[in-house]
Amino acid sequence: MEESIQVSAKTVEDAVLEAAIQLGTTRDKVDYEVVTPGSSGFLGIGSKKAVIRARKKTDAEIEAGYKAEQEMEALLERVKEKEKNPVKSEEKKEEKTESRDKEQPSRKEKPQAEKPKKAPVKEQKNVEKKPAPVKEEKKEEKAETSQNPQKPEKAVTEVKAAPAKPVNTEEVKDFLEKVFAAMDMKVQITITQKPEEHEVNIDLEGDDMGVLIGKRGQTLDSLQYLTSLVVNKGSDDYIRVKVDTENYRERRKATLENLARNIAQKVKRTRKPVSLEPMNPYERRVIHSALQNDKYVCTHSEGEEPYRRVVVSLKEGVRLDNYNGRGRNRYNRNYKKKER
Repeated sequence: MEESIQVSAKTVEDAVLEAAIQLGTTRDKVDYEVVTPGSSGFLGIGSKKAVIRARKKTDAEIEAGYKAEQEMEALLERVKEKEKNPVKSEEKKEEKTESRDKEQPSRKEKPQAEKPKKAPVKEQKNVEKKPAPVKEEKKEEKAETSQNPQKPEKAVTEVKAAPAKPVNTEEVKDFLEKVFAAMDMKVQITITQKPEEHEVNIDLEGDDMGVLIGKRGQTLDSLQYLTSLVVNKGSDDYIRVKVDTENYRERRKATLENLARNIAQKVKRTRKPVSLEPMNPYERRVIHSALQNDKYVCTHSEGEEPYRRVVVSLKEGVRLDNYNGRGRNRYNRNYKKKER
């Protein structure tokens, strides 16, 4: 069994969302029980926060939930089909009785039915009088293709950046060792160069790496910035430097992606935009990327550095009549397939 956590928030739904963020998962994978439902009080006076005890669902529970939802959807579809079938059978019976009543008159009216065949001939003449616009449309299409040729694509494929010059790894190591010596830390440094991608990856190993990471990775980001200055000093090519320890970058990325999905659910439920905490450019890009394919929400950044933040809001013209914030299938039927 997963360990449970206790979370408090303004409402039960907000508490569940906060629990999902703390557990590093999405809202539909959280199992919870309400400890205190909370109350809004009178004009905000005497209000109490909602308290829940939550845990992350096991794989077996998640799979059982998927199957239950599929069975419920299949049952609803069968009920809808049964409701439609009686109407269709009655319509077919009425059509059969009408066709039987009209069988004899239709046989007598066969000679008269052949006369209207001349009318379509006149219509065909009118249709044949419009060859010119078709030619003009073809000319316009040719003009558009000629005005916008696909030459830029060829230029992009032909122009390839030359591999970057090798980085002086000894100089980089010497700089980092001096920094760690000043911090009284023993750190093993591993440098990997990728000249073709203009990238240098630096992995750090040692005791108490949490000190190097800092709050939300701020210390690690600062160290990465200083190392980038050393690497690119006097270089004609810009080389991207990535400093990581204990796979923090990937773990932070996964946390941000979960945060983005949970915030998107909150926006869909409340129909109100949500502003996230200030983030660096890399973390903002992770949020934008995580929600760029969402059908219902969009993201944009506001403010100036270092307080620039991402705002998640509903797209214009979006309707969420069937969404109640309690399941992925309410707004994304392909969610299960993507997870697998």
